[in-house]
Amino acid sequence: MDTKWQLLGFSLVLGVTALSLSFVGGMYFQHHDAKRRLQEIIQKDPYAYYVSPKINEVFCFFESQCNADHRMRQIMKYGFPGLDDLRLYSDFVLSYDRRNRVAHWVCEHLQVDNIQSNRSRRGHNPYQADMSVPSTFRSELTDYRRSGFDRGHLAAAGNHHLQQNHCQDTFFLTNIAPQIGQGFNRGAWNNLERYVRHLVHRFGSVYVCTGPLYKPKQRSGGKLGVEYEMIGLNMVAVPTHFFKVIMVESKLHLGKPYMEGYVLPNAPIPDGLPLRSFLCDIREIEHYAGLKFFDGLRRSALFGSNYPSESQVFRDFG
Repeated sequence: MDTKWQLLGFSLVLGVTALSLSFVGGMYFQHHDAKRRLQEIIQKDPYAYYVSPKINEVFCFFESQCNADHRMRQIMKYGFPGLDDLRLYSDFVLSYDRRNRVAHWVCEHLQVDNIQSNRSRRGHNPYQADMSVPSTFRSELTDYRRSGFDRGHLAAAGNHHLQQNHCQDTFFLTNIAPQIGQGFNRGAWNNLERYVRHLVHRFGSVYVCTGPLYKPKQRSGGKLGVEYEMIGLNMVAVPTHFFKVIMVESKLHLGKPYMEGYVLPNAPIPDGLPLRSFLCDIREIEHYAGLKFFDGLRRSALFGSNYPSESQVFRDFG
């Protein structure tokens, strides 16, 4: 073949290759722009979330993004409690509170595989700041140093042993909040986490939403006010209470799910006080948290919700 025809053919190949790369690159950036725009719509209109799975099917050209979207849909099967600064980790989803430097809420979907204790070891996972959070709103390890508070998990490390990176992600400070150590984080709160894992072993599929509360107190003159401590240069808020709302799926065909809500004061709790003392009306938790739990499921579709007529945590722990 004549040299000039070889050069022309090579030029055509280069041109087609460049065009193909340009097309793929354009698709990639358009994909991310479309995802960003969809997220903006969801932030403004919560109902957009319920149609978003159909739209997200279009984005499955990029497999890793498709897998991440699929995992989020699994965890958030019954709806988002709120939509502020959503963050997807490898095995849980959270909404970050930039003002208080802790999460608004953290949601998990737990199955038996998640909590097998021989899969990973907690000691190999260091706490770390989440560098994806802008520095203006980020909590740092120095904020907790010598603060007198434990770095308390919201999504418990013990809930995420299926893969090493699942456990590692629970040590990002976005999933951490200041907690009283003795009598709370190392006491009643740990007992509540163990109780959740017991439910997973017993029923197989459990959804958990965990977060902080800032409960108002009555001041002199009868007025209410919210007071809480802050730690570190970044002023990380110390919650007055923590909640955990649990939804257990039924093993029975067409069986109804069951919900429980717990609120514990961020304070030393006597060892002998049973966890059932902290059962709380889920509507009461929603009122104080400004959230709506498992909103994709009508309350009439629940088997039941176990709470007393008056919550001891609000009666005895001001």
